[in-house]
Amino acid sequence: MSNEDLAHDFSPMIKVYKDGRVERLKGTDRVPPSTQPENGVQSKDVVISQEPAISARIYIPKTTTDSPQTKLPLLIYFHGGGFCIESPFSPAYHSYVNTLVSEANVVAVSVDYRLAPEHPLPAAYDDSWVAIKWVASHFDGNGSEEWLNRFADLQRVFFAGDSAGANITHSMAVKLGCERLVGVKLVGIVLVHPYFWGTEPVGAELTTPAATKERMAGVWRFACPSTSGSDDPLINPAKDPKLGKLGCEKVLVCVAEKDGLKDRGWYYSEILKKSGWNGVVEVIEAKGEGHVFHLFNPICDNAVALQKKIVSFLN
Repeated sequence: MSNEDLAHDFSPMIKVYKDGRVERLKGTDRVPPSTQPENGVQSKDVVISQEPAISARIYIPKTTTDSPQTKLPLLIYFHGGGFCIESPFSPAYHSYVNTLVSEANVVAVSVDYRLAPEHPLPAAYDDSWVAIKWVASHFDGNGSEEWLNRFADLQRVFFAGDSAGANITHSMAVKLGCERLVGVKLVGIVLVHPYFWGTEPVGAELTTPAATKERMAGVWRFACPSTSGSDDPLINPAKDPKLGKLGCEKVLVCVAEKDGLKDRGWYYSEILKKSGWNGVVEVIEAKGEGHVFHLFNPICDNAVALQKKIVSFLN
């Protein structure tokens, strides 16, 4: 097919043709669950819902086999990819969550939500909430998944995600704050290079090239065709009257100096402080790095430092 047949071109992520065909240019590789020889982390895949199709990859650290009596904090992770590519089964995400589970000594549930454009937003939010409610169903030790019953402390829950997954993380924390879930205490959330936007430029966005701004706004419209635009509260938390109800006591925002979304991360921390929310928010910035650099180069110094910071936040 020629480029004239393109309806949407968000290379190097995804292309959609006028005949409806969707071509994902990355994020389609999958690796199976495993026991990692280097750190002893075990993982397995579980079905959360058949209709709609929602699944997750669950991880337990080696310590669960050493001292199975101890319950560990639970991390619910939401992957990035502009709401339209990637999965918990992608090599980069599988590797990343594996390492986090080992170093932080936590149990993790990495959520496989449905992707746009086949399943436009709010599908990813809806699926993520279903996954959280499924996790909550294990609070009395009588849920469907033995690993969660045995090893997860639902009074010490964290949400985390990168990019679009950080956007979902924030949204889920607000929803939890508004709706509450029996037996679940959300301690904190980690937003890595969060995908937020807005019509009014903040910080250095005043000098951001128009094409870059259009892409930031365009990916959102593509994933969420029903949106009111870049000031939809789902993409611009500054416009959300419920922001102050964020359902956790601490927030870690991680930004990268050369990421076009950097100033949104800083701005988020400012509006959160003014929202009436009474928790503690901290921002850390990786110098010289771009968007989700830690997934591409997990052993570079800045990625190691980022990991250490997240591990200490979870502990």
